[in-house]
Amino acid sequence: MRAFIASSMGVTCAAALVLPLAAPAGAAPDAPVHRPAEASEPADLPGSTQSLALDPLSSPSVRATGEPAAPAAGQGLSERDVRPFSMVGVVWDDVDTELHGTAQVRTRATATGRWSGWQDLETHNAEHSADAGTAERDSGAVRGSTAPLWVGASDGVEVRVSPEAPDTRDASAAPVPLPAGLHLELVDPGEDPQEAPDTGAAGADRAARTGAAVLPALTRQETEADAGLTRAAKPYIGPRPRIVTRKGWGADEKIREKAFAYTKTVKAAFVHHSATGNNYSCSQAPSVLRGIYRYHVKSNGWRDLGYNFAVDKCGNIYEGRAGGVTKAVMGAHTLGFNTNTMGIAVLGTFSSSNPPAAAVTAVAKLTAWKLGLFGANPKGKVTLVSGGSNKYKKGKKVKLNVISGHRDGFATECPGARLYKKLGTARTSSARLQGR
Repeated sequence: MRAFIASSMGVTCAAALVLPLAAPAGAAPDAPVHRPAEASEPADLPGSTQSLALDPLSSPSVRATGEPAAPAAGQGLSERDVRPFSMVGVVWDDVDTELHGTAQVRTRATATGRWSGWQDLETHNAEHSADAGTAERDSGAVRGSTAPLWVGASDGVEVRVSPEAPDTRDASAAPVPLPAGLHLELVDPGEDPQEAPDTGAAGADRAARTGAAVLPALTRQETEADAGLTRAAKPYIGPRPRIVTRKGWGADEKIREKAFAYTKTVKAAFVHHSATGNNYSCSQAPSVLRGIYRYHVKSNGWRDLGYNFAVDKCGNIYEGRAGGVTKAVMGAHTLGFNTNTMGIAVLGTFSSSNPPAAAVTAVAKLTAWKLGLFGANPKGKVTLVSGGSNKYKKGKKVKLNVISGHRDGFATECPGARLYKKLGTARTSSARLQGR
């Protein structure tokens, strides 16, 4: 896979992942997957996705909003009624093709019937993926995409995608063409699951497998016992925090790839932001997570959620990619550094907004526990071997913080400047919780 080149617009973080579902029968390994012009799933499924092919936009004009339309080279859809949805994104055929330009949407709220202003979709999502040379990356079924945006309950949509303007210093320069196969994806995350009682210290992975909605917080002594450790071993491990399992946030296990992928250990944690916006309440966080999960699997063709864990603005912690919360599950969160690491996504966008203190504290609690299971010091350094990114070539040994931001392994703005500044606080708190 060729390296990704960050454009002058910069790159920010969004969700990502990986082992795709099987390609259509007879398709070549590297053949793009084409979707019909308009597709949707039956409304009786737990959640659904509407996929609408974009059309060429008309010549510039002034809309009712008073804003000029995108140039004719762009693609989009005019205002239209659609079935209810809460998350929106744009996808295209070739995962190795970047969208050099802008993607914007406006939506109509079901509660008020009012249209929003134009909102930007984060167009640079390539840095989230499985590493080059893996079956996950090279199946041919993965698609390029923007980050999905949470817009809340909506039943109307308009979209415009415009190519990046040519270099003004070169009058003969033409706009970079838009990727082929552009589709608008409208995701309905479905209803929240029924609440289930907490499960005690009976083994975190076994509890999750047997249907627990929540793994409750444990004391340090309970955590050591749950992990099969003894005081004689003098382990540096933080108490297990409360974790909402996949069952708890309502993951539809029928849509993901059934197999799991593991690495040998967990040496480091990469912190991300989801770039889905901050316009959600904490009670809506499970819906946001279901929306991201469905977008990745149904729209991008990935196997499962790429992050190993997620954290919302209130500090609630969620199990991410399936395979066991105590195990070294291989995610697809940081291109080039998915081996022997874990990915944590803080739900929201923190380029210019401060992350809530509760979210930073949750990152510290989660890393103190999970890194402690594998003997990693949150305030330490670790040497990782790059699988290939736009910052480090494949095979290069890189010394990083045990708790790093996505931008440390890939040239990106993720996890947002404001969240990145808080990682030092998270490292100190995490080490203290481990007893260091």
